[in-house]
Amino acid sequence: MKKRIAVCPGSFDPVTLGHRDIIQRASKLFDKVIVLVSVNAMKNPSFTAVERVKLIEKVTADLDNVVIDINDGLLADYVKKVGACAIIKGLRAVSDFEYEFQMALANKILYDGAETVFLTTSAENMYLSSSVVKQIASFGGDITHFVPECILEDIKERLWKEPEEIK
Repeated sequence: MKKRIAVCPGSFDPVTLGHRDIIQRASKLFDKVIVLVSVNAMKNPSFTAVERVKLIEKVTADLDNVVIDINDGLLADYVKKVGACAIIKGLRAVSDFEYEFQMALANKILYDGAETVFLTTSAENMYLSSSVVKQIASFGGDITHFVPECILEDIKERLWKEPEEIK
């Protein structure tokens, strides 16, 4: 029997509780979920791709059917290469849907062997993004409600500034 493989792409800079929720829910729907750290040359990430992989590995250590990988090319090419039948995208709001719908149509044209599956975020994570985490941390704010506890210190070490450092 063929394994149902899904790819869950993103920048994950850093991974949040919202990401963890989508990954965990996808892991219940598919035999294997590949969390794909996408490298975007147009972005200036706070963590290297390898560091992001290590953070996601910590966050998903309890999910036996989840693996992490890095891609710096087209998502459709990667999905085809690994034989995935689905691309998992988390949606927080209607504004996310507009962009993700366009990307889903483009990916379908580039590779019609996979469907994009949209998972809506849990209500408690609707506002949450990596950008929000980075902004709060950069002002010395408490990010414990936004990121998994197992990577809190890793993120704080890189991003958190004491309030007196900000002045």
